[in-house]
Amino acid sequence: MQSMRRGLIATVAMGAILTGHGAAQAPASPRDTTKATIGAAKILVDYGRPSKRGRVIFADAGLVPFGQVWRAGANAATTFVTNRPLMFGATMVPAGTYTLYAVPNATGWKLVINKQTGQWGTEYHQDQDLGRVDMKVEKLAAPVEKFAIKVEPKGPNGQLRFEWDTTAASVDFMAH
Repeated sequence: MQSMRRGLIATVAMGAILTGHGAAQAPASPRDTTKATIGAAKILVDYGRPSKRGRVIFADAGLVPFGQVWRAGANAATTFVTNRPLMFGATMVPAGTYTLYAVPNATGWKLVINKQTGQWGTEYHQDQDLGRVDMKVEKLAAPVEKFAIKVEPKGPNGQLRFEWDTTAASVDFMAH
């Protein structure tokens, strides 16, 4: 009886493996983090990484429509944490936790730094904006399949950069 039960369990388990039932599947937009130290500032970005999967991404009728607030990733809101004040353009970002959004357009982007945290990515409240900052947009030579956020040193300061499909949008910042 015991060996018959083990055989049945093994058969069910093998069937689950072969059909994909019961097996954990990787999420379509896995979470990722970016960490960097710029000057004395320690920065962390936590975000969802959607894939292009053959879709039109940035366009009037794209997955991310022009002129609308976008969650800068997928699923839960993109979290931005800094332990020191940062200056993005004319916007001072005190040490703390924020949510990042973006407003893409064909001619330029805006980075939106929002004070509300912990929400789903599509829950956006403009009255919680700390500030909006112009981003530089450039066309990439090769498409990027999976959305990426990078925080990189740029001289003594830093750069926040979004890359996806054939688009890169970036903004420089100063660490205090």
